[in-house]
Amino acid sequence: MAELPGSIREAGDLLRARRATAVELAEVAIERAGVDPYNAWLLVSAEQARAQARAADERIASGDASPLCGIPWACKDIIGTKGVETTAGSKILDGYVPPYSATVVERLEAAGAVMIGKTNLDEFAMGSSNENSAFGPVKNPWDTSRVPGGSSGGSAVAVAAGEVCFGLGTDTGGSIRQPAALSGVAGMKPTYGRVSRYGVVAFASSLDQVGPFGRTVEDIALVCQALFGVDPADATTMPLPSEDLCRDLERGVKGMRLGVPREYFVKGIEPGVERAVRAAIRELERQGATLLDVSLPSTDHALGVYYIVQPAEASANLARYDGVRYGLRVEGPDLVGTYKATRGAGFGPEVKRRMILGTYALSTGYYDAYYVKAQKVRTVIKKEFDDVFARVDALVTPTSPTVAFGIGAKTNDPLAMYLNDVFTLPVNIAGLPGISIPCGVSEGLPVGLQVIAASYQEATMFRVAAAYERATEHHRMRPPAARAA
Repeated sequence: MAELPGSIREAGDLLRARRATAVELAEVAIERAGVDPYNAWLLVSAEQARAQARAADERIASGDASPLCGIPWACKDIIGTKGVETTAGSKILDGYVPPYSATVVERLEAAGAVMIGKTNLDEFAMGSSNENSAFGPVKNPWDTSRVPGGSSGGSAVAVAAGEVCFGLGTDTGGSIRQPAALSGVAGMKPTYGRVSRYGVVAFASSLDQVGPFGRTVEDIALVCQALFGVDPADATTMPLPSEDLCRDLERGVKGMRLGVPREYFVKGIEPGVERAVRAAIRELERQGATLLDVSLPSTDHALGVYYIVQPAEASANLARYDGVRYGLRVEGPDLVGTYKATRGAGFGPEVKRRMILGTYALSTGYYDAYYVKAQKVRTVIKKEFDDVFARVDALVTPTSPTVAFGIGAKTNDPLAMYLNDVFTLPVNIAGLPGISIPCGVSEGLPVGLQVIAASYQEATMFRVAAAYERATEHHRMRPPAARAA
């Protein structure tokens, strides 16, 4: 077998028809990940993957019909994996091997999925381009001189390049949806509280959420069915009844009301991106959806809110890295000197920048002026979304204002870099679900359409995304390098 099947469904059909084995799929994934021309992988856990694949073959032979059993996947290296090094893309966690796995990893293992290894990311998930990793930037397989998006760029690229069937990322302000758009795959952030964060290295705890990358909307839904559910180890997870997230994939959008927020089509969006997204929205209208012009007037304030709340929470979470208990240790003349030397050598410039911003926002005299005020505006943003969802079933927007940009093009301009998440981070602020799916190309590079739904309405979001996907061929696009392989 030279390459992996195009989707989880196709791979599962091969396995259950005994036309391929999980071991064979794993070997293809291990070989392709081992070549890695994109710097997408930090570690390939080949022997563990082979053991999991052998166990999956035994389960399939005994009649196990789990859709993820035997399916190769990639794990973003901010998600803890028992016995497998987890660095969060940072030197400060060099050599750290967790004694337990994150709940999401355990749930995929229980479903029989085969983890191929750990993927590269912006350090502690802080970035929009995957250039902030301590282990070098990830390259976009559509054009290796360009970024894949971040922070979950490694997992996005592993899926786009056909090295695995699906991947996990984390999304704090767009870190799944934005690389999905720039790399030409599907990527989804669930409602806050849908998926356990236990065992995931914390970045900004009120914003972080784990979600999948896949080739199709159905892939995303199948992985979410394994991930969703309450976890006693994470008090933010909601005790909701289980549901069939694939139930509405074939229903289409006829009779649905789709909102088009005018604030998401503003100065700064590339013309080619706007054309592709507008065409995608017209296609949904052609299929029978009613389009409504809607307004989310506080969208302009979302970036400011995000870059107060997120650095403040990051500052608090990253205070634990002191060089004493695990990871990098740089000896100083005394305890305080060791702290300073370790953190100075272990953290990269973007992480330091955000910790300084966050510490300032939380400091005496500024807490009320910045952090408290940002949380109040956050409440306003959430209410605006709630008001709009009283009128529409879902929102359709661009995922990113641009296609993939050149490596190094924005590294010296943090504000320009932060603006890449302007269409994704409001979803995190409001705790909503959002998915990005391919909707065309501009300048030969992928463009993403974002579908946003009300809290816990993932099935509705999947319904809209699947209707568009079924009517077009954009999800079948492959980067030139992957086609050549």
